[in-house]
Amino acid sequence: MAEEHGRKWDRCLADTAVKTVTGLGVGIVFSVLLFKRRTWPVAFGSGLGVGMGYTNCQNDFRLPYLIHGRMVKVKEQS
Repeated sequence: MAEEHGRKWDRCLADTAVKTVTGLGVGIVFSVLLFKRRTWPVAFGSGLGVGMGYTNCQNDFRLPYLIHGRMVKVKEQS
């Protein structure tokens, strides 16, 4: 159980980091191209990334029986 909990934390932190950096990048692009180098698109994009990562983490920890990327083989009973 502790091993699965650790995997969930690792997946959660990696997912949040990816979403935050992606939101930050999209915010920078929109800031430079459309909004005359204002800072609010950068903050908005990174905030969206953190929020999406946080929501995914909540869902992951609330569903204890969700197994990511594994095939579970059921043994036949004789």
